[in-house]
Amino acid sequence: MTEPKRLFDCLDYHLERTPLDIMLAGKEGGQWKKHSTASVKETVDRLSAGLLSLGVSCGDMSPEGRDKIAILAKNRPEWVMLDLAVQQIGAVLTPIYPTINVNELEFVLNDAQVKYVFVNDEELFLKVYSLKEKVHSVKEIYTFEHVPNALHWKEVLNLATPELIAQIKPVSDKITYEDLATIIYTSGTTGTPKGVMLSHRNILSNVNASMPCFPPGEEMKALSFLPLNHIFERMVTYLYLFRGISIYYAESLETIADNLKEVQPHMFTTVPRLLEKVYNKIMQKGNELTGTKRKLFFWAHGLAEKYEINKDQGPMYGFKLGLANKIIFSKWREGLGGNIKCIVTGGAACQVRLIRIFSAAKITIMEGYGLTETSPVVAVNRYEESGRRFGSVGPLIGGVEVKIAEDGEILCKGPNIMMGYYKRPDLTAEVIDQDGWFYSGDIGDLSADNFLKITDRKKELFKTSGGKYVAPLPIENKLKESPFIEQVMLVGSDRKFVSALIVPSFPNLLDWCRHHGIHATGHEEVIRDPKVQEMYKDLVESFNKYFNHVEQVKKFELLPNEWSVETGEVTPKLSLKRKVVIEKYKDAIERIYS
Repeated sequence: MTEPKRLFDCLDYHLERTPLDIMLAGKEGGQWKKHSTASVKETVDRLSAGLLSLGVSCGDMSPEGRDKIAILAKNRPEWVMLDLAVQQIGAVLTPIYPTINVNELEFVLNDAQVKYVFVNDEELFLKVYSLKEKVHSVKEIYTFEHVPNALHWKEVLNLATPELIAQIKPVSDKITYEDLATIIYTSGTTGTPKGVMLSHRNILSNVNASMPCFPPGEEMKALSFLPLNHIFERMVTYLYLFRGISIYYAESLETIADNLKEVQPHMFTTVPRLLEKVYNKIMQKGNELTGTKRKLFFWAHGLAEKYEINKDQGPMYGFKLGLANKIIFSKWREGLGGNIKCIVTGGAACQVRLIRIFSAAKITIMEGYGLTETSPVVAVNRYEESGRRFGSVGPLIGGVEVKIAEDGEILCKGPNIMMGYYKRPDLTAEVIDQDGWFYSGDIGDLSADNFLKITDRKKELFKTSGGKYVAPLPIENKLKESPFIEQVMLVGSDRKFVSALIVPSFPNLLDWCRHHGIHATGHEEVIRDPKVQEMYKDLVESFNKYFNHVEQVKKFELLPNEWSVETGEVTPKLSLKRKVVIEKYKDAIERIYS
């Protein structure tokens, strides 16, 4: 087979080289169900044939003319099988976040004129079914789990005939490198969702350029839990498929710890929020230790906090760190399954302190940067130590150009830049100029040796009433270094001073209360306690020394509940919806400024 030119070529590419016994694996009834490359190929072809039987087609091959298939499901082997099956007959998969609200779901299904929808379970079946009267393009809804009175996805497989299977190749032969592969609607932190059109070239060029950044090695396993409908996890999935890395799907976010122990993966991708939770769990366990064990734990942690990359810190430091790795950090690595080579993080800024500590513990964190519109990787810290730098999102990947505009905005150019927004040439023209530069909306700088640093989101910069600009992200990330702060958002647009809404880390705060003789019960009661208020005042004050006068947090409000996807303050990829938070907590904000 020649050099692969389409994403679905990954199957033939492997069958001809090194077919895997386990290409994809998911849990069914508490047991791992494993699928070999050959069985995945067979299922994908039968699924394609079944879709052809249902009348799914590539139409005139234009983005509008091709049939759209939507999927709302958790990560599972069938997700990838459907993706490849839809692609190879020239139709277009439109993945949708399972947590999407019904109004946005109605918009996406109508905007894309979706023909068939595949859903995970009964809850999602009912969510889509409730829109039957409002979305006329949808013919049927299929489910992956068995749901009463719903069509099961295997019914599509059963429609396959040898004649239909023979029709796949003539269709797939028409699909080129430049053709549309998928439409991904971005979960708008601003207004209506926009359909990002990505071609095989966009994503495959990104896969090929990212490949050398990963650890070398044969027979590797990856655990997957970040939503596949987000381009980050999806692009990395294709990278795994082309590299021949076995993919195991975690049952849910709650079971990650157990799944890590069962699968013992060599790598996984994550977002900073989940990495923070892993770290907080480790620290909680450290705090429960007593005597010598506790002393050793915090001695090792203290060493890790001083760790520098690409720098010899002398034989004594090296010796101590080696010892810490043997007696303390080896347990951390065991907690991640014992085989971890690297963790790739993206989607938001990660605290440098966390990356430093994990790196010292021989857990390589590869922080990267990108957007849905850039398929997604623009830059990433490499597995090789020389290609990593704390505080940066790594060097640019091959083939991607970056320049910094006069106002600091990051502009990108390369084969990974999207085809445009679906049916919205007006919006496309707002972000891609005539010379092909994509305007990212992020502020940053590029070093002489091509390391990229993100300093803020252009949209998130705000101006105080004194006319001074404040970049909230670096300040929020610094504050989150405190074990007592779970989440934080800066406020201060058109106000006299900067303030903060703070969600405490309640396990750590309640522990502190016990040690200080405070017998409050509920979260509401705890945050109103004068001693607690005083402690947070001192805490915020201790951080203010890192910021200039304008950026310093003058006042704050403690909030009783964590922000989540379910309660609407964060997007499915766990970025803060600032407008929603401001609206929801306007009373608290008014109290600050009254």
